Amino acid sequence: MSEVAELEHPVKPPQELAAASAFWEAGTAPLDQVRFFQGPQPRGFELGKALGIFCELMRGFRTFHFLGPCVTVFGSARFGEGQPHYALAREVGARLARAGFTVMTGGGPGLMEAANRGARDIGGISVGCNIELPTEQRPNPYLDRWITFRHFFVRKLMLVKYSYAFIAMPGGFGTLDEIFEVATLIQTGKIKQFPLVLMGREFWRPLTDFLHSRLLAGGMIDAADYQRFLVTDSAEEAVHSVTEVAQNQFGLTYGPRAKRRWYLWE
Repeated sequence: MSEVAELEHPVKPPQELAAASAFWEAGTAPLDQVRFFQGPQPRGFELGKALGIFCELMRGFRTFHFLGPCVTVFGSARFGEGQPHYALAREVGARLARAGFTVMTGGGPGLMEAANRGARDIGGISVGCNIELPTEQRPNPYLDRWITFRHFFVRKLMLVKYSYAFIAMPGGFGTLDEIFEVATLIQTGKIKQFPLVLMGREFWRPLTDFLHSRLLAGGMIDAADYQRFLVTDSAEEAVHSVTEVAQNQFGLTYGPRAKRRWYLWE
């Protein structure tokens, strides 16, 4: 069999299939998603995945099409109600809603829940982009509207697409991934110069020290990239900064307002 034919019709070695099955049995991820990231697959499988991703994108676009101006709040799913950062995230959500923003989060528990709950406390709009995971992630009960996505990259797109600012509460790998995704998009001009706020000075101090002493000092980022982050313990300061930039620079609009179309069942 030629090399080309082998690539077109890959046969997984038994040990690779066993590893994928082990992931499935352990509840780590659906088998098709594990397989998707294992290199080239048969054309039919990859076409099916591409269509599934397209449908997931369209479902997100249709669900969030008529949202008002959003601010996305990132944060850990593992911080419970008894921890200080939960109260801070709840205050941030309430202040954002009072300022007229829709509060968007990853839709799960912990600090995401706290921000959505804060918005709900004062009758604001609260939405979530949940992710299908075997543990930790369930839609929290303070959401007016949400979607559960299968793919992280689709979810991150939705968290960025509708927001005028991004506020990061303490968090782990997922929160760090989201922060630097946004920072890279701003740095490269893919999105506008939206505010990027880190809540919790002591928590973020090692990261900001690293950015300053390593990346900035080594010429790997510019001073403007470093100064892009507002680090604060004050929900009032964070929301004031977001509101000021959103109103003064963007006028709370950075694209044409969508109109409902009856023939699209809107």
